[in-house]
Amino acid sequence: MTIRRDPRPVRLGVQIAPQHASYATIRTAVAGVEALGVDVVFNWDHFFPLSGEPDGLHFESWSLLAAWAEQTTTIQLGALVNCNSYRNADLQADMARTIDHISGGRFLFGTGAGWFERDYDEYGYEFGTPGTRLDALESDLQRIEARWARLNPPPTRDIPILIGGGGEKKTLRIVAKHADIWHSFSTPDVMKHKLGVLDGWCAKVGRDMSDIEISTELRSRTTDEADALYDLGTRLFTLGLSGPHYDLSPVVDWLAWRDSKNAS
Repeated sequence: MTIRRDPRPVRLGVQIAPQHASYATIRTAVAGVEALGVDVVFNWDHFFPLSGEPDGLHFESWSLLAAWAEQTTTIQLGALVNCNSYRNADLQADMARTIDHISGGRFLFGTGAGWFERDYDEYGYEFGTPGTRLDALESDLQRIEARWARLNPPPTRDIPILIGGGGEKKTLRIVAKHADIWHSFSTPDVMKHKLGVLDGWCAKVGRDMSDIEISTELRSRTTDEADALYDLGTRLFTLGLSGPHYDLSPVVDWLAWRDSKNAS
């Protein structure tokens, strides 16, 4: 495939992992990244910490997003990513629409098939297989989009859908059909390959791949790697931070990198 230069500006997202910290600390971190000029603030959709003390402090994703929507004024917000398995599809659509209104049109619907088995076991959800969870994601996205068209009041705009994951047989096909943003943890070499696969799926489903914004994680990456991902067309870069103390100094450095790209 030929890599097309994406005219979108580079954006920086920060994922505030809702673990090992008080709500007050999380709230302060969100205020801090918004004040710095970050473009998007994310959390994640789990019920227990993913690192550190497995039974440590932890808060639920959608409740936090509604609070962040009221707390903030300029930054976009969403989950990186929502677990489709945990809530009825039509309920997800209604929750997303409501947060979209609370935020004044700043909500991103980040979603995925789910993977953290402890969440399923302790909260009573059927874990299934990666294949069954992806099939459910695909069918539920159709229900979500249909429900958005029927809600009163409707969403303030077409809510952007971000889909996370890199599976080539199912996930990237779902991305081609439904996503406005595709997120992965790909290295430059892997990203180049995955973009070729995604381009192929877009051709099969009749979608222009340039409609999809490419997103990836910055944690542990060098600026050289970020430059290479930028050259491949990545325009949304995310940086993960965890409690108990959210160190915002790396955010300052990556904002300077973002601004240098957008000035060139």
